[in-house]
Amino acid sequence: MIDIYGYVRVSSTDQNEDRQMIALKNIDVPLKNIFIDKQSGKDFKRKNYQKLLEKLKSGDLLYISSIDRLGRNYEEIQKQWRILTKEIAIDICVLDMPLLDTRNGKDLMGTFIADLVLQILSFVAQNERENIKKRQAEGIAAAKTRGVKFGRPEKTVPNEFAKLAKEWEQKKITLEQVLEKCDISEATFYRRLRELRLINGK
Repeated sequence: MIDIYGYVRVSSTDQNEDRQMIALKNIDVPLKNIFIDKQSGKDFKRKNYQKLLEKLKSGDLLYISSIDRLGRNYEEIQKQWRILTKEIAIDICVLDMPLLDTRNGKDLMGTFIADLVLQILSFVAQNERENIKKRQAEGIAAAKTRGVKFGRPEKTVPNEFAKLAKEWEQKKITLEQVLEKCDISEATFYRRLRELRLINGK
């Protein structure tokens, strides 16, 4: 018996998969057969994609909304497409690209056209991923030149830190007491202590 499956991917947990889900429901893909990953498309080490591979068998049909939902790595897309269509021997239908429907044109010319389209689209998907990374890096660099700081704000220590640190060194108080009075972590304490010693020339 041939089963129909759908695969949905968004790049992060805060992105919405509704558009892809609606497209799959409109062609009557059973909800239980739709596998969703909220993860980057840089590779195929995705939990639900791997579960999908375990379910698929020869003759099944897999729907995806667009080739970049499958992945964004040129070589990996080509490899996975071969695994799906040749090794597992399923059919794939890419909804926004009718030429990428392996149920059609199974002759030599049809296969050639589908392979050519796949190569172009998978290249475009990877190129877009690299452009996104480049734009992000450029944006971060520009923000840093404007003085924008990234990461967690540096923990401030009270004015009496030097006095408390000296008392700790003299074993008058414990490290736990210093951490509690300054409301800092042990890592911050030792970092600030090193800075203090550098200032004092110790």
